Amino acid sequence: MEPLRRLRELCLALPEVTERLNHGEPAWAVRGKTLVTYSERKPEGRVGFWCPARPGELEALVAAEPERFFEPPFGGTGWVGVYLDVPADWAEFEELITEAYRLIAPQKLVAKLGS
Repeated sequence: MEPLRRLRELCLALPEVTERLNHGEPAWAVRGKTLVTYSERKPEGRVGFWCPARPGELEALVAAEPERFFEPPFGGTGWVGVYLDVPADWAEFEELITEAYRLIAPQKLVAKLGS
């Protein structure tokens, strides 16, 4: 449960993020838009999460570190998947999730993050 607890803390620290179930697994959203989806079933046999990413980021991360990043089975075009069953860099995950938030949250909420 450690990765799920840490992921939950990162997501819920952002303005107006709420937790809900998505296909029976935890997910976090801001004003109805999915921010992060956690899964212990997809890809099969792996634990991970996925979130929106800037154009080209998915391809760059997967090409550089395919043992840590993957193309998620759900989400949207360009979303990036992150395996949590390998050594984790939580500072990097915080950056990915914050950037995802900046992509989908209303600008008034993004402004609360500062620079």
